[in-house]
Amino acid sequence: MSVGNGAPRKPKSLKAGSRLGVFAPASPADSVEMIAGLTELKRQGFQVVANQDSKAEGYFAGPALDRMNGFLSGIQSEQIDGLMALRGGYGSNYLLDFDLDKNLERAKSVIGFSDVTTLQIYLWQKCRWVTFYGPMVAAGINAGAGAMKGYDENSFLQAIRKTDGSWKLGLKGEAVLAGQAMGRVLGGCMTLVEATMGTPWELDTRDSILLLEDRAMKPYQVDRVLMHLKQAGKLEGVKGIVLGEFPDGAPVVAGAPTIREVCSRILRPLGIPVVFGAPVGHTGRPMLTIPLGIRARLDAQGQGALEFLEGAVEA
Repeated sequence: MSVGNGAPRKPKSLKAGSRLGVFAPASPADSVEMIAGLTELKRQGFQVVANQDSKAEGYFAGPALDRMNGFLSGIQSEQIDGLMALRGGYGSNYLLDFDLDKNLERAKSVIGFSDVTTLQIYLWQKCRWVTFYGPMVAAGINAGAGAMKGYDENSFLQAIRKTDGSWKLGLKGEAVLAGQAMGRVLGGCMTLVEATMGTPWELDTRDSILLLEDRAMKPYQVDRVLMHLKQAGKLEGVKGIVLGEFPDGAPVVAGAPTIREVCSRILRPLGIPVVFGAPVGHTGRPMLTIPLGIRARLDAQGQGALEFLEGAVEA
């Protein structure tokens, strides 16, 4: 099914006792990290269900068909209320070869970041699903609430449980260009946002608060992606931008521009609010959970804040 520019479709809220399916759309995870993540989800009161049982193949968690079935069975099962990815890595794009949108009648929470961006953008563009850019079982949840390389518990629970009214999220970054803007929060991992270009599910960024983050990119590589997005018209009509920390991205030459300086040079001329350094996606700090597909107000003052103007889930 393809709903074009239809209204956002919100999943059911995930409360204590909800049944959370774990799926592996991309790369395999270390068993110790996986067990730690499952233990933490159980501490949060979730009943955890593993959907996929296949052996890793190189840098994939299993054959593409198995990975697709692991996702789709969780979406279609009446016994599962929402889904969280095991981890990222690479491989989620293979799931999109299977015409997933024909089997996505009822929206469910899909939680993850990094490589899962590919799937989240597809679910938005083809089906208008609201999803969650946040921690995964073996990438964030495993380290624990409030821990370094862990996850921010408050934003995680607000995102997946709050059904009505607005709520505010401090971005813990810094304003590159001050101001306020309203838009629909979209985006994710920068290189994977870029990789949708030319596909049938290319991200429509107009009227968005655009989230962009990544890791292990050198400043010139961030420069190249931002220039590509600019020259492809993907920054036209964007209302505001939230940027991550871009860890492991030091300049290759001493004295060369930093990633923050690159972002400032390219994005300030747009004249829209920009916040840099939020602990989203790839971060050493407790990871924030950001709903994708709902309206928000970006306040680029001080450390920056996002005020979500609606709940991301339904009762």
